[in-house]
Amino acid sequence: MTMAAESVIRPRVGRKQRWDEAHGARFVRGTLARIDAVLRPRQEGRPQISNRFYRGAVERELKRRETRASPQAGGSP
Repeated sequence: MTMAAESVIRPRVGRKQRWDEAHGARFVRGTLARIDAVLRPRQEGRPQISNRFYRGAVERELKRRETRASPQAGGSP
């Protein structure tokens, strides 16, 4: 095959990227075991997905802090 015969457009494979920001958080020893202990089992004995737990915890904390920092909150910082 010659260079002219090659396609300029490359086929895209796979899914669209859903999570575009990644961060490898570090925890104090024993924290992950505590998280695993409180995640309740789902169907077929599989535990909840811990990534969902982390995202939910971060989202709740961000909302709490954003609400506290907003001038409409009416409270002192």
